[in-house]
Amino acid sequence: MFVQLLAAAGVLAVLTMVPGPDMAVVTKRAVACGWRDGLRTIGGITAGLLTWGVLTVVGLAAVLAASATAYTAVKLVGAAYLALLGVQALLHSRRDRSGAPEPAPPAPKADPWRTGFLSNVFNPKVAVFYTGLLPTLAPSGMAAPAGMALLVLLHAVLTLVWLGGYVLLLARARVFFERPVVRRTMDRVTGVVLIGFGIKVATTRP
Repeated sequence: MFVQLLAAAGVLAVLTMVPGPDMAVVTKRAVACGWRDGLRTIGGITAGLLTWGVLTVVGLAAVLAASATAYTAVKLVGAAYLALLGVQALLHSRRDRSGAPEPAPPAPKADPWRTGFLSNVFNPKVAVFYTGLLPTLAPSGMAAPAGMALLVLLHAVLTLVWLGGYVLLLARARVFFERPVVRRTMDRVTGVVLIGFGIKVATTRP
């Protein structure tokens, strides 16, 4: 069972490190508002993962993954939310095009925890991932619900460690990211990336 759990951890670690909407949202908050907001955003993302984990264990996520109507509804809401975040970032990048130094931008009004939570919980690919992949990774020596719950917790911990380390690295380079030109460029890049992920979520199938 230990070997199976170790192999599952390796798979989950690789999937956690693949850049996706969560990393784009965290980047946007951490660069704009600092590492504390970045960590709060990660907390919301982790809560979203745990929410999907609970739904998976009780079987509701499987219903979503199997229902084309429910899947489409959730993915369109999630895609719209990611696109909204992207548009906000692009609009913010146009706030001041002058080359003169500018004060730090005001913090986004949206709560960082809620931003992370909504961006994750409205991503139906997490439901498909949990219901489709986790059962194949669950240790055979454990009851299925317990094995699934353990892997969900493991995935949440890996997400906290990976994104938390990423935010702290961004914090060390905060002086660089506070330069007006760099900040505007980052807003534009993250805006385009978020809109791109929104389109990807909207056009994917279960």
